[in-house]
Amino acid sequence: MGNVLSFSEDQLEQLWALRSAGVPSSRIARRLGRKPMTVYFYLRRCGGVRPATRVRGADRLTMADREEISRGLAAGLSMRVIAAGLRPARPSSTVSREVARNGGRRGYRAAEADQAAWKRARRPKVSVLVARPSLRQLVESKLETEQWSPQQIAAWLRTEFPDDPEMRVSHETIYLSLFVQSRGALRRELSAHLRTRRLMRQPRSSNPDERRGRIPDAVSISERPAEAEDRAVPGHWEGDLLQGTAHDQIATLVERKSRFVMLVKMPSTNPVEVSQALAAKIRELPDQLWTTLTWDRGKEMKDHAQFTIDTGIQVYFCDPRAPWQRGSNENTNGLLRQYFPKGKTVAHFTQDELDAVALKLNTRPRETLGWMTPCQVLGQAMR
Repeated sequence: MGNVLSFSEDQLEQLWALRSAGVPSSRIARRLGRKPMTVYFYLRRCGGVRPATRVRGADRLTMADREEISRGLAAGLSMRVIAAGLRPARPSSTVSREVARNGGRRGYRAAEADQAAWKRARRPKVSVLVARPSLRQLVESKLETEQWSPQQIAAWLRTEFPDDPEMRVSHETIYLSLFVQSRGALRRELSAHLRTRRLMRQPRSSNPDERRGRIPDAVSISERPAEAEDRAVPGHWEGDLLQGTAHDQIATLVERKSRFVMLVKMPSTNPVEVSQALAAKIRELPDQLWTTLTWDRGKEMKDHAQFTIDTGIQVYFCDPRAPWQRGSNENTNGLLRQYFPKGKTVAHFTQDELDAVALKLNTRPRETLGWMTPCQVLGQAMR
């Protein structure tokens, strides 16, 4: 496993600077001239979080003090005289203890004594989740049984225990306790209950061209009409790309009121081609069934302005990393995995075959619809 001692201070500084800029660990390894797994295992051990810089206490003996002590011992000076000669001067008892714990008059060595003191001073602050077992149990329960996010847990604790500061913890502390195991608070396996299932913290890239969510002139979901939110009338849709392999995908469209599904064969993720394929497909339904479309922050919808011009449908975008804001679409994508397993190519499916799969879902009774089918609900809404 990569050891922090295998990196120089300059290398560690460069490693964390590149990491904070969103550079992948393989590229960091090339820049440092190290093996990719060395960098990966070091980051994994740190949980992807840069360790806090250690600072020597102002009242502690410095390396210069210890060298002065060593010279005084070699000259045969008393502890009192050595202590008075330090800058600032120290009590003689401080020098006596320092010498006694590091080999005595004959065995004292300044460099070895300084290294030993630095090692003894490594006393990590006890995590709030270690110090408060009842709080830790609540956090673990919400993670493991409810699959709540750290943000949801932190917010819930504030409302559930408004007058008890001992039952508060920030979402950042929960993340760090999961990813940085030296804190000894939460079990690492609980990270499997996070939505991302990551084992270490991932930085956001500082390069706008490398970051998801950079959609020009994107209109936020917060500006979407209220009628779309309460599913009062049909015509409001949610959309996303369902991945097959890394190089092929299909588009999924779900009508919010009826959960009616449409699947669209995608030639690529090129924004112009995606826009054109969606515009062609939606013409199969009456215009009154298309009012808004809510999409994830995928770059495949960068051509949304032209899509709106071609179709008259206003596109709204979810907040970054908030796929649950398209809940109907996310749930439908889960159902579709019965027909399109993860990691299996979807490139060979024709549009007719995709329409056949959509028909199966649209004629399947749904509990959320009172055991009616999406086709029945959409048909009633059009009357």
